[in-house]
Amino acid sequence: MLATEGKKIWMDGELVDFAAARVHVLSHTLHYGVGVFEGIRAYGTRDGTAIFRLEEHVRRLVTSARIYKMPCPYTEAEIAKAVLATQAANEFVPAYIRPILYRGEPALGVKNLKGRVSLAIASIPAQKYLGAGSESGVRAKISPFRKPRSDAVPSFAKAAGNYLNSYLAGIDAGEEGYDEAVLLDDRGYVAEGTGENIFIVRDGRVYTPGLESDILLGVTRESVKEIATDLGFAVIEKSISVNELLTADEVFFSGTYAEIAPVREIGHYKVGARSPGAITRQIMDVFYRVVRGEEPKYARWLTPVPPVKAPTPRATRR
Repeated sequence: MLATEGKKIWMDGELVDFAAARVHVLSHTLHYGVGVFEGIRAYGTRDGTAIFRLEEHVRRLVTSARIYKMPCPYTEAEIAKAVLATQAANEFVPAYIRPILYRGEPALGVKNLKGRVSLAIASIPAQKYLGAGSESGVRAKISPFRKPRSDAVPSFAKAAGNYLNSYLAGIDAGEEGYDEAVLLDDRGYVAEGTGENIFIVRDGRVYTPGLESDILLGVTRESVKEIATDLGFAVIEKSISVNELLTADEVFFSGTYAEIAPVREIGHYKVGARSPGAITRQIMDVFYRVVRGEEPKYARWLTPVPPVKAPTPRATRR
């Protein structure tokens, strides 16, 4: 997933050329990681391009900014409108959309909050985050790097600096030939992947770590929970031990970019009899019909992208 191509990036009310989207080298966010962002997906449907769960992603972006004391200069409605404008200007389908709130002006000093908060939004062509074969199962390992406690680094916020340990865990897994890593919480229970939530299936029930494991509240995670419940499966949030993970009937990751990725191996342990497992496959099938606009029941999760550029809102300064 490299942002190597694009057309326009939305920056504080203007669509600028991809190569011209720049910030200062002494920006506060670059040096201290105090920026918050979202990952959003756009899909092609029978009725045109649509963005998956736009409202929920924008709400989480604004919540993340509030946690990090970053006054957001735009309303949620303005941000949603800007996301639509960005996607309309770039036209990639499927697309990965990255809004980020950041302090881009020169401002050194950890507590220096004088630089204004800016918003940028990019849209790039989406690829398979965990590889072309991820729908048939990925190989993961348990990382030596733990997920930080929320009283050290707030897990509710999707913040730039929060991903340092995900970076380390992912690099470690890649160097050992794995596709992904599973991070444990500070108690030794399963938390999540480097950029995904995790689910296990045991005896026909679907389990996923709860807030006690300091997870990010994933938008796709919530979608999976609802889909699985509608399919008739019990969905239970609880602390999941490593033993439960290694002996699960099925395991899968969920995330905006990863979508739903079955796990076929964890370290030297094979997961279940086949990948994806039967329940994972059912959830995947519904999910991919949903994002293609083929499940009317979940139509509320899709926001159509206007065929022409939408007006770009200006900041509402507070």
